[in-house]
Amino acid sequence: MSALKQTIILGLFVGVCLLAGGIGSLATASSVGTWYAGIEKPVWTPPGWVFGPVWTLLYIMMGTAAWLVWREGPLRGRAVTGALVAFAAQLTLNIAWSFIFFGARAPGWAFVEILILLSAIVVTTALFWRISTAAAALMAPYLVWSIFAAFLNFTIWRMNV
Repeated sequence: MSALKQTIILGLFVGVCLLAGGIGSLATASSVGTWYAGIEKPVWTPPGWVFGPVWTLLYIMMGTAAWLVWREGPLRGRAVTGALVAFAAQLTLNIAWSFIFFGARAPGWAFVEILILLSAIVVTTALFWRISTAAAALMAPYLVWSIFAAFLNFTIWRMNV
């Protein structure tokens, strides 16, 4: 496959991930300045300006990881398909979390959902590892950030019941 086609497909993978972030931000934007601003948060909550750049970088890394796995498709067929299905599932769960936490303003249910999301990220990263260690390495910061987000979600939930 030509370098141009590879670059276009990489752009599509990254674009899908950024689109997922954009969809999730629709729920976030409606609550971040109102509901979220007024609830109790731990002192270790990052400032609001951190989230946009961090998530943008994570979505770019996730899209690149998925592209690296996709490139192995002709050699690893079913393994690649399974890994990309797992990737799509965790990306869908990622979007859902924003709608539960910010849209529904339900930190308790969002915590339950983020535990499922974390499981899906672990499964996806493990499947990626079998195909491309570079892809798995690109997923690692997302897993770490999501673990932090789960702790933050849990703490916010407990502080506001």
